[in-house]
Amino acid sequence: MPIPPLPDPAGLQRLMAHGWQGVIEQPLGEWVLRYGNGFTNRANSVLPLGDPGMSFPEALAATQQFYAEHDRPPVAQIPVDTSGLDAVNPVDDAFAEAGWAADSRTHVMTIPLADLLDVCPPVPGLPAAEFEDSPSAAWLDGYLYRGAPLPPSAIEVLVRADRPVFAAVRDEAGQAGVARGVVHDGLLGVTAVTVDVARRRSGVAGHLMGELARWAAAVPGAGVHTVYLQVDVANTPAVTLYRKQGFVVHHDYHYRRPV
Repeated sequence: MPIPPLPDPAGLQRLMAHGWQGVIEQPLGEWVLRYGNGFTNRANSVLPLGDPGMSFPEALAATQQFYAEHDRPPVAQIPVDTSGLDAVNPVDDAFAEAGWAADSRTHVMTIPLADLLDVCPPVPGLPAAEFEDSPSAAWLDGYLYRGAPLPPSAIEVLVRADRPVFAAVRDEAGQAGVARGVVHDGLLGVTAVTVDVARRRSGVAGHLMGELARWAAAVPGAGVHTVYLQVDVANTPAVTLYRKQGFVVHHDYHYRRPV
């Protein structure tokens, strides 16, 4: 059976926003102002999609006021083309003209769920993943964000989604790896994939991806058909791994900050 077509970059951004939310989210017309205690750019940036209900200068001022009130620097997350051109979005152009510089270009990569199930069967010698509705202390110890341990503020962001699940692969040698999954509107969002340093290049990452795919396929009534993830373009090992698994780039986004 053919899978439904994916939405355009703005539409997919809106869907993905359900899977990684700020602790506080405030609408600004169709824009969303997000604050997440400083943990991750995604949870602490404005998502400027659609009409803010006011002029761009007014929306920019309201954005800056929101982040000033929360003692955070203003940041915008903006989808861009995958052709290498950064200024393909009128809103992106407007932020650039206002003096906001771009950084942290990120791929949004997708794959049909059935394809991921085919390419990531259970790895012999590794146990089935354990799934929890909230992150245990062991899970939190296993998740490194940009190579560093999590701040205490991370937990509130990690659980802010519809039906998040926290997967861990553990055997007699200890915890081999962890990942987080969220199902929304037929999509499985995969985040927080972290493999223990001593267990890398042993199939753990692929096993975790497959376990999340098998979990998503069994969620009653979810109708999951596609998997997405987000990875920094500069993270070459991760991008290479996901391409080998069959993920393709749907679009890119970057962040803009005033300079």
